Amino acid sequence: MGSKLVPSSVQQSELSVLTMSDHDIMNHIYATHVHGDEKFDVESLFVLIENILKRATLIVDHVALGTQVHLESLEDKTPKANFNPPLCTLKKISSEMQCKTPGEEIAHKTTMSILNKLSSYSWDAKAVLTLAAFALEYGDFWLLAQLHPSDQLAKSIGILKRVPVILRRPGLQKHRRALVEINNLIKATLEVIECIFELEKLSIYDTRDVPALLIAMDRIPVDVYWAIITVVACSTKMCGLTNEEEQVQELSHFAQKLNIVLSILKKQIQLCKRQIEDLEAHRKIKKLLQTPNEIMEVFKALIYAKNNLQLLIDGSTQKTVSIEVLKKKNILLFISGVDISVDEISILKPIYDAIRKEEQYKIVWIPIVDQWNDDTRKKFEMLKSKMPWYVVQYFSPIAGIRFIREEWHFKNKPIIVVMNPKGKVECPNAIHMIRVWGMRAFPFSSSVEEALSNGRDWMGSIVTGINPNLHNWIKEEKYIFFYGGKDKEWIQQFTKIANALANDPVIKDARVSIELLCVGQSNKGEDDHSILGHFWNRIDSFFFSKTQRKSEPDPVTHEIQKLLSYKNESGWAVLSKGSRVVVSGHGTSFLKVLEEFEKWKEYVRQIGFEVCFKEYHDKLLHTTRRCCRVDIPITTGKIPEHMKCPECPRVMEAYISFKCCHIDGAMNGLH
Repeated sequence: MGSKLVPSSVQQSELSVLTMSDHDIMNHIYATHVHGDEKFDVESLFVLIENILKRATLIVDHVALGTQVHLESLEDKTPKANFNPPLCTLKKISSEMQCKTPGEEIAHKTTMSILNKLSSYSWDAKAVLTLAAFALEYGDFWLLAQLHPSDQLAKSIGILKRVPVILRRPGLQKHRRALVEINNLIKATLEVIECIFELEKLSIYDTRDVPALLIAMDRIPVDVYWAIITVVACSTKMCGLTNEEEQVQELSHFAQKLNIVLSILKKQIQLCKRQIEDLEAHRKIKKLLQTPNEIMEVFKALIYAKNNLQLLIDGSTQKTVSIEVLKKKNILLFISGVDISVDEISILKPIYDAIRKEEQYKIVWIPIVDQWNDDTRKKFEMLKSKMPWYVVQYFSPIAGIRFIREEWHFKNKPIIVVMNPKGKVECPNAIHMIRVWGMRAFPFSSSVEEALSNGRDWMGSIVTGINPNLHNWIKEEKYIFFYGGKDKEWIQQFTKIANALANDPVIKDARVSIELLCVGQSNKGEDDHSILGHFWNRIDSFFFSKTQRKSEPDPVTHEIQKLLSYKNESGWAVLSKGSRVVVSGHGTSFLKVLEEFEKWKEYVRQIGFEVCFKEYHDKLLHTTRRCCRVDIPITTGKIPEHMKCPECPRVMEAYISFKCCHIDGAMNGLH
């Protein structure tokens, strides 16, 4: 047999070098790194390496092809005038790499020895010094190859360096593929080091602002290891070729590893640059909003990177228009992903219809997409066709995406930011007030929202449209029981007892008119999840409308919070007089008040139905107080830092829960 048998232990040892995890490599190489304070001009040394290797690799490319090389077209970079190369260090490293036995394990041991010698240098300096030591030999070899036919001194030195072994026709034919392989690996190593340098330059940014930078910087020691071991392997292969050894270093595994390293580095740098662009845009927008001057300046900074201005789509005509149409206008920025429902678009339709004659107000949809592809473009086109207002058609992540997420608390659910003609934010998210009050909240400023949300007569806004009789009931200031829950048996029981109370002679004699409305049931008594969804959606919106401003909770906030705590209970109820909420409560306490009507009905004539009901309910709460839970979707906007319990003065504990609703009707309603 021609091939030699290699002991399995050796095979396993060699294999382990190439299959080591990044963690294992870190453990090996960190022991060699004492500190990184040995100072020298790394950039000037790298400039010289580039000059040498770009010329040397060009010579090899032409020698391999058998063509004439022209080096005149190459432009050399210039190191600093006072640069003093660390020649002694380079020679020490070079001696480490000379005439090594082929094999991955030997290459690893050589690499570790080099790292030990360079323990006091920074990681990028270790890689540059090793490549410089190789460049001395590699550049010298190919310089002699160029000069030896016409220069006697070069010819004699070339013979000592065994240049003719490579350049004679049989040797060149035999080694052409190997030479190209070494050449390509050296070019890749240069690229790896250039990437490391680029990361070092980006390190002026705080990794808290550029998270991708932390990951990339943490990988640099491993990247340097693979750069150095690759250079060592190339040196071993070159020695093997010039010495005409039968067994030469195999490079394909190192090429695979280095290409992976290079690919990861390039992707990480690209991600860092994208995050830095986001950061710079964030800072620019923040500065603009601190001293707003003109809406156009803010809009451009928010949407377009590097002044790459695009046209808007006019949804009413589906034609493109200049962004100048927004100049000196009040703008409602409708910001969402492309997974929104038609229901979420429909809440803006009445607003658009009401303000389209007002030249001073414009609506613009800004689609937030992290990565555009065929699927997201199709969704965008479908949604665009349903919007009569202006649309941003910009198939790149918008410049201000980070600002929108961090400062305006966009969490993939739609928000509506209102800006005046100077670019000042009048309301950071008007979607909640629009859901609750519609055009009553125009012009959708925070001051209007505060005035509306502080009013006691709010129930009418919440229940608008869920029953055709409600408008008249509210207008006539009737008492209304709104109720619902998960337990149908409780609903049936409540309906029966509440009807009995409404028709009781005492109630009739007191001229108290009571109506019942089961939220979540249609006029025909059938379950209607869309009605239920719209109701809780508005309750959620009213809650966020009340809590997104920094103010002490008032009685209205208290009632809304109580209602939210009943959302997933078996039963709940609200008693209102017209639009004004009298009292709300858990199904158990409300039902008990009705069941014990005989105990308090005689007081109705004396102090009135409303006072009697509320006082009896409050009295029951002292004996039937329950644990309270309020579920807040984290995608809905700015979450309150803390909340007081609606049933007692304690601050509520915060938990995170995950929920998936599989009822399509309810999901559509809750979008």
